[in-house]
Amino acid sequence: SGKMLSNISNVLRACAQKNGAAVVMSARTYADFTTQATFEIKKCDLFKLDEAPATQVVMTRDEGLQYYRTMQTMRRMELKADQLYKQKIIRGFCHLYDGQEACAVGIEAAINLTDHLITAYRAHGYTYTRGGTFNMQIVLLRGGIAKGKGGSMHMYCKNFYGGNGIVGAQVPLGAGVALACKYQENNQLCVCLYGDGAANQGQIFETYNMAALWKLPVIFICENNRYGMGTSVERAAASTDYYKRGEFIPGLRVDGMDVLCVREATRFAADHCRSGKGPILMELQTYRYHGHSMSDPGVSYRTREEIQEVRSKSDPISMLKDRMLSNNMASVEELKEIDVEVRKEIEDAAQFATTDPEPPLEELCNHIFSNNPPVEVRGTNPWSKLKSVS
Repeated sequence: SGKMLSNISNVLRACAQKNGAAVVMSARTYADFTTQATFEIKKCDLFKLDEAPATQVVMTRDEGLQYYRTMQTMRRMELKADQLYKQKIIRGFCHLYDGQEACAVGIEAAINLTDHLITAYRAHGYTYTRGGTFNMQIVLLRGGIAKGKGGSMHMYCKNFYGGNGIVGAQVPLGAGVALACKYQENNQLCVCLYGDGAANQGQIFETYNMAALWKLPVIFICENNRYGMGTSVERAAASTDYYKRGEFIPGLRVDGMDVLCVREATRFAADHCRSGKGPILMELQTYRYHGHSMSDPGVSYRTREEIQEVRSKSDPISMLKDRMLSNNMASVEELKEIDVEVRKEIEDAAQFATTDPEPPLEELCNHIFSNNPPVEVRGTNPWSKLKSVS
């Protein structure tokens, strides 16, 4: 509160005077800040659409602070995962999301938690926004949500269907979720995410066809981070206009590094779906700072300079921070304070994750069925048996 802030600055002022320094510190109260501002954002490229998302958008101070905290948490979480992986505390496959935070935060800001979301294996950010807190988050990289069975890819929570390891396979599943929404007439929708690498998969085009035929409430989102594993989009796709790939499905190409662009485009797409017009396609132009997975240093097929340039010119967190500071929506100190809090939360979570005991072997085969009497499961050979409890 403002009172607390002025108390703090009074203490600081007293300290400064005690030290003989005539330092005058101004107590900035929250009342000094702009509570909301209008921003001019980049126009989306359109395909088969007569209307477009707004380019003049409003963001409140509270929204800005929330987006900042969430993106900063994701960034720190991924850097911590990188560190734990290198210490061999996290093992197996691990795909990091740093650089792409504006995609997850922008999408979530425009839909409801009662809506549904499914993605590929670069899933840590969405697991966090969908309600798997980062404490569980780093735990689940060892155990946690999937009780040690899912590694860093296969995570699920309410209305979030994973973390899917098979390239492109989540797209038909997402359309199935959208079919359920339509069947139940609950006015919900499904956000179905895939990467530029998966965009050339046959099953995606089969899904487009069914989704368009049945007018399913699904937003197909291609998170185009410019590289499918180590292959640049230009080398992998005859056409890199992923937003036009739906042919008979309208599409949008969006700046995926700007949280406000993503939010507005997703709002537009969600309205399209909820009004019964059927599916819509979005391509978010984004970038990943790490390699494809932890086994890819990420610099053999692109230069360090390229990565550095994206970081310096279009980092999603820096962009939001600059906007807030230049519009007097927050102070540098306040944002630093959020950074410190986030760092501490992540450190505590990592501490918990590394000291928490691993799940016992008896857990290995549990939850094969959701509601069945216990069954015996064959182990690595015919005579070793394990028990599965629902």
